[in-house]
Amino acid sequence: MNMNEKKLSNLASPQKLYLAFELSSTEWKLGFTVGLGQAPRLRAVQARDLPSLMREIELAKKRFGLGQNTEVLSCYEAGRDGFWLHRYLEEKNIENLIVDSASIEVSRRFRRAKTDRLDVGRLLAMLVRYYQGEKKIWSIVRIPSITVEDQRQLHREMMATKKERTRHINRIKAILFGQGVVVPLNRDFLDSLEAVRLWDGSKLSPNFYQRVLREYARYQLAQEQIKSLERQRRDYIRNAEGKAAEQVRQLQKLKGIGENSAWLYVMEFFSWRNFRNRREVGALAGLTPTPHQSGSSSRERGISKAGNRFIRAVAVEIAWAWLRYQPKSKLTLWYQERFAHGGSRARRIGIVALARKLLVAFWRYLEYGVLPEGAVFN
Repeated sequence: MNMNEKKLSNLASPQKLYLAFELSSTEWKLGFTVGLGQAPRLRAVQARDLPSLMREIELAKKRFGLGQNTEVLSCYEAGRDGFWLHRYLEEKNIENLIVDSASIEVSRRFRRAKTDRLDVGRLLAMLVRYYQGEKKIWSIVRIPSITVEDQRQLHREMMATKKERTRHINRIKAILFGQGVVVPLNRDFLDSLEAVRLWDGSKLSPNFYQRVLREYARYQLAQEQIKSLERQRRDYIRNAEGKAAEQVRQLQKLKGIGENSAWLYVMEFFSWRNFRNRREVGALAGLTPTPHQSGSSSRERGISKAGNRFIRAVAVEIAWAWLRYQPKSKLTLWYQERFAHGGSRARRIGIVALARKLLVAFWRYLEYGVLPEGAVFN
């Protein structure tokens, strides 16, 4: 056997084909390799052109002398493309990873070259290193099922619509305030608007008046959509079956936990995450500390915020509510003893610590039925 035949034989044995994607709205960059010592094969296909993608995979197998049944391992960064491509690759028996972009190592030079070609090559090298045992080289995104992803749309749409409603309210107030007028935004708003008189006794000018009317119509539309979403959520909580609905009802039994927070906790966090310990619960919410120690310098930089922002926001709100509605619970007494007598900064630090402890307590309550010590039901 000559040298070339030996190389082909080695490549054809238990080799794997590694594939990295650099995704954009118009074009996908593909990088292929069989190992760290092999120069990557770089190709480009039109975005979402799946037949061309599969054709490039087959051509890459031929280029590296691999068999048709060679295992393909791929990855791409989490982003706007979501999870549909992952599900497609899994259906084609391609083992795929979605990588948290913030966890990818980069050069700390002030200026560094960055192109899609360099990015896909760097991602490809890290993919090989990951499968060679460097499991902590990056963070892998957990993929929700189609059902779980669908359930998350209701509260996310509701939060987005509430922000739109707030923008419309602020815009109406700003338009009127600019004319020296304040009109309460209540049921009689249109009648009050008609009766408005400016400083000189005149009515609002026609363009101002029509603009306020159109802005008010958009406000009403957002308000109706919010009410519709709330009805849909309420019906689901009352009538649906399954783990998620049961967990929402279970959390709502605790005094101080309402429909909004119970829904968010379950749909974003507890219904589909398989937490192994309390550290994972705190880390996924971004509520873990970030110490900075170098030589004689040692300081705390606050919480990491490297987690689910929806959960982090509601966790802090519920921590304040917990102090009010669960005054005899062990966690409330812990907070009162350690932070309540300090300044405002100490209380803010304490409330974040309480939010993290409450998340862990809710996880134990839903997963193992352990009621937070001293907590009472509605």
